[in-house]
Amino acid sequence: MSEPDPTTPGPDPSTPDPTTPDPATPDSGATESGSRPAPPHGAHGRPPSAGRIWAAYKKSPYLPATVIMLICAAAAGLFAGSYTYAMANPTPHRIPAAVVSQPDTVRGKEFVDAMDKALDASLVIHVFATPAEAREALEDQQVFAIVRADSRGASLDVAGASGAAVAQVLAQSAVKVGHTLGIPVSVTDVKPLHKGDPRGLALFYISLAAVIIGFVSSIQLNVHASGLRRLERIAFTVAYALLGGFCIAAVVDWLLNSVDLPFFESWLILALTMFTTGMVFLMFNTLFGRWAMIPTWGLLVLLGNPSSGGAVSWPLLPSVLGHIGRWLPPGASVNAQHTAVYYQGHQRIFPFLVLAGWALVSGTVFWVGTRRKQGGRDHMPQHAAAAT
Repeated sequence: MSEPDPTTPGPDPSTPDPTTPDPATPDSGATESGSRPAPPHGAHGRPPSAGRIWAAYKKSPYLPATVIMLICAAAAGLFAGSYTYAMANPTPHRIPAAVVSQPDTVRGKEFVDAMDKALDASLVIHVFATPAEAREALEDQQVFAIVRADSRGASLDVAGASGAAVAQVLAQSAVKVGHTLGIPVSVTDVKPLHKGDPRGLALFYISLAAVIIGFVSSIQLNVHASGLRRLERIAFTVAYALLGGFCIAAVVDWLLNSVDLPFFESWLILALTMFTTGMVFLMFNTLFGRWAMIPTWGLLVLLGNPSSGGAVSWPLLPSVLGHIGRWLPPGASVNAQHTAVYYQGHQRIFPFLVLAGWALVSGTVFWVGTRRKQGGRDHMPQHAAAAT
């Protein structure tokens, strides 16, 4: 056995051995008793308050997701309710009718009174001296029917183009009244619908397409081409409106042959409709930002389309909707298109003024509001943008 070298220094008794635990240093995983970790204490140990939870919720994506969920549910109910309220049970409210001279015979007066009673007193009688004057009023869409009665019987001229449902209600009532009174009645449709559109819904559908595609296209430009300047944005809105209106008219007239459109006039009406609804979205986007879809959908789809008179003619709509619809873009579009197709030569300026008025007001709000938000500039100067 070798002897230790007396020249080699031994371990210093004052230096602690790293493998030996220091009794003065408590184990980080033990409590004073050495068995369990210490319980949390201070601010970290208290549950978060309601205010802190709400603040965190507002900053999370859950808040907008919840809002959208609730809005979609409400919109679904309102959508179904508005269309059902307007269209499910069309009832006569106010039907203008022409009478060629006030019926002089007792039987003639009895027939007109019975017709009014059968229609719940909804006939609004306009008296004309001659059949030509009454027909001119029908062409101008001042009346929906012409009644003539004498001692030999009665005749009723209806205009299916003014509304298939209205013409049907008038014809059925006239036949029923004539049968009750024992008066022979003849019914003639002097403005029939086109064979490819027997229910008269094609014009409503093409106007509906123009309305919805008009503002949806504006939404897509806003999402995917947000860098466009104001004037460029308006120019592209005009461009897609012209192209979209042309495609709608071409498909319905040339491809499907559903309605014989006066092509150029119908095309421009559809283009003006698409442009107007696109500008309406821009107006609401300027005012409400990312929530612009809500007022746009409410104005144009929930209120505008059911009250447009396209699916159910306005004399059969609830009276409030019948009056409001003419002042909204969908109703103005349907009215202009309807007159262009079935009452050529009797076009009215009012629907065009409505569309132009909405486009002008919306464009002004968009132009002024965007300029204020951007501090009077469409874009930052190039050096500022580069610095950003």
